[in-house]
Amino acid sequence: MNDMKKLPKILTFDATPSSAFIRPAPTPQHEIHSRTQSFSVNYEYRVVFTRDLFSPANASLREALEVSEHSRRQRCLVFIDADVLKQRGTLGYEIARYFREEVPGVELACAPLAIEGGEAAKAGLSRLEQIYHRILEHGIDRHSYVLAIGGGAVLDAVGMAAATAHRGIRHIRIPTTVLSQNDSGVGVKTAVNFAGSKNFAGCFAPPWAVLNDFDFLATLPPPVRRSGLSEAVKVALIRDRDFFLWIEANAAELKRFEPEAEEYMIRRSAELHMTQIAHGGDPFERGSARPLDFGHWSAHKLETFTQYCVSHGDAVAMGIALDARYSVLTGLLAPGEESRIVSVLNSLGLPLWHPGLARHSKNGNLELLRGLEEFREHLGGKLTITLLCALGKGIEINEMRPDLVADAIGWLKRQAHAYSLASEQGQGQVPGQPDCIDRGWA
Repeated sequence: MNDMKKLPKILTFDATPSSAFIRPAPTPQHEIHSRTQSFSVNYEYRVVFTRDLFSPANASLREALEVSEHSRRQRCLVFIDADVLKQRGTLGYEIARYFREEVPGVELACAPLAIEGGEAAKAGLSRLEQIYHRILEHGIDRHSYVLAIGGGAVLDAVGMAAATAHRGIRHIRIPTTVLSQNDSGVGVKTAVNFAGSKNFAGCFAPPWAVLNDFDFLATLPPPVRRSGLSEAVKVALIRDRDFFLWIEANAAELKRFEPEAEEYMIRRSAELHMTQIAHGGDPFERGSARPLDFGHWSAHKLETFTQYCVSHGDAVAMGIALDARYSVLTGLLAPGEESRIVSVLNSLGLPLWHPGLARHSKNGNLELLRGLEEFREHLGGKLTITLLCALGKGIEINEMRPDLVADAIGWLKRQAHAYSLASEQGQGQVPGQPDCIDRGWA
């Protein structure tokens, strides 16, 4: 017993007579041990602008798949926007031939799978589950590839499934719309809608590669093709005055889809988008700002009002016009600049008005304002809206006055009506509005 008393108090015995173990001394309640874990991950992916992507002479996809003689045989699952397949019925054959002849080291898991395009592609978690089932069914693992061909909604849904299945499968995007080639397709966001909330469920997941094939644009109906121009106007207004002036000077060519103008517009827009992601300081939006979403708070709400009958691009055009006028009303932007912006949007053939913008609830409140609350929640509790303080320069604010929003809506309705009358009368611009194009710069 005397020997036992000399042992440290932290030495104890369990119920087995022959075994003993030392338990750590209890930590005082006020003492806290903490360590900070820190590491960085380098993301790098190629963004290609090309034509005739599935031609044997085009190495873009082959290089993205990174196949070599030392690589083990991989599998690839291909999803194609059903609307694209309708316009290009031989696409499945072209893809099968390309994989068979040009990338024998990568096996097509099955024939390309059609997926419903537009917002229906991301209408809830059930769509996501359907993609998961295909990934499981065909044995797609982390070293395989999931390839998505389509507009932004298809890329969003397939991208989210690829990012979360097996905690991440190599995902290659092939955007087929102007909007997805010049904006969403080159970014790092994926999402699906849930319970009526746009992009509620999603994650940040850089793609393995982005391959933009300009030939796909010819499959688009003109209104859909034109609607993607709004994102170019957006990024020019908040980041690059010279690019806005170029759009202004080339609006007629862009409206007619002239290849040289359209392709430059897409490349420059994508470049500005990528620069923001890489050098903006917050690629995964951990803060409360979304600088690339200028004009989007009202656009998202208008889309849901109309059950997505108004396209994202068209809604963004109206949102840009609305926020440009609001910027003037608050004294941030010089008077007259909002008229110049609206003139450019109109020249591009983009819509300026939809009755949903002025819709009121039964108690008389402007329903569009609910979009601000949803935007605030999506940002993490603090409202941060990007407005304009000059052409090519955005500024972040944290409050939107309902009375000034209503004034801006009323102004936009009058502008749209004036442009409509001018169009019916065969005039090139709104009577009383100056010709704002900088001819000397052009």
